Amino acid sequence: MLQRKRQRTSRKTTEKSDFFDGLPDDLVVSILRKLSSSASYPSDFINILLTCKRLNRLGLHRFVLSKAGSKSLAVKATNWSDSAHRFLKNCINAGNIEACYTLGMIRFYCLKDRGSGASLMAKAANKSHAPALYSLAVIQFNGSGGSKTDKDLRAGVALCAQAAILGHVDALRELGHCLQDGYGVRQNINQGRRLLIQANARELASSLNSFVKRQSQQQNHHNQRRVNYQHYTYATGSGCPLLSDFGCNVPAPEGHPVNVFLKEWFESGMGELSQGLRLCSHNGCGRPETRAHEFRRCSVCGTVNYCSRGCQALDWKLRHKVECKPMERWLEEVGDGEGGDVGMEEVGGAEDLAIE
Repeated sequence: MLQRKRQRTSRKTTEKSDFFDGLPDDLVVSILRKLSSSASYPSDFINILLTCKRLNRLGLHRFVLSKAGSKSLAVKATNWSDSAHRFLKNCINAGNIEACYTLGMIRFYCLKDRGSGASLMAKAANKSHAPALYSLAVIQFNGSGGSKTDKDLRAGVALCAQAAILGHVDALRELGHCLQDGYGVRQNINQGRRLLIQANARELASSLNSFVKRQSQQQNHHNQRRVNYQHYTYATGSGCPLLSDFGCNVPAPEGHPVNVFLKEWFESGMGELSQGLRLCSHNGCGRPETRAHEFRRCSVCGTVNYCSRGCQALDWKLRHKVECKPMERWLEEVGDGEGGDVGMEEVGGAEDLAIE
């Protein structure tokens, strides 16, 4: 009797495994490919690979890795390892442009492998990857990884223009400031202001669309039809709205996962900044200086620095507008001792004016 029961159990187990094993590889690869492109967290995809040998083998298929989205590749800085590096390289070998950009940023800023990092970002930029185009523009504007003489303002403007055409809001805002200030391009104040308004409008539309989607999901759950726009009422009283041009209180735009990685990398101590170097003061950026006084500073208070006008404009509306105070008061507080006038003459200029 015991032997007969064992046989029945074994038969059921065999039948279950046969059902999965009977699925064609093409179908499983198609499902895994869709999962890798839509996963909200890396664990959503990685946990599937750990389920069994077959899923692990098919999950590493080049067609699956080629479509892995930015959130599937969003490894935490504290979890960075040789295996994570290898996984990103496998995605790159499979033709994943998002992985090119992600590993390029990590190598350039975190691992200080400037040449390889810039090359990977350029590879993504050649495939019309908007964030890669914008990041290369920031590098050109600052001469990152080199000296001050390595700045190429015209190249930065050209890269920004390409990214803006692809819909990158930060690039559009950066281009607007360049035209408004005549920085790297012939000055055109009206055109610059028009682009800045377009950037704000796109950001507002994107935020509203995300909000409506969240509301729709809640309505479906509670069988309601009314959308609550209270979050987007006109700003009154205290607070600093992001899109002050429209008087709207909207949340800060969601940054790219690799910017979150950069910020975690340096703030957690995984990477150390050399003495005198600082991170971009915009919380959503994470880019570090590669040499002293590389980033522009607020010419009013001198206490914050930014890798780009886009970051300066965003941080001004999100936070710095209510914290900024004139340089004279700042100098009185820190005194005339060490650090009283840190590099302001070198980095000062028309491009350093506070956003008002």
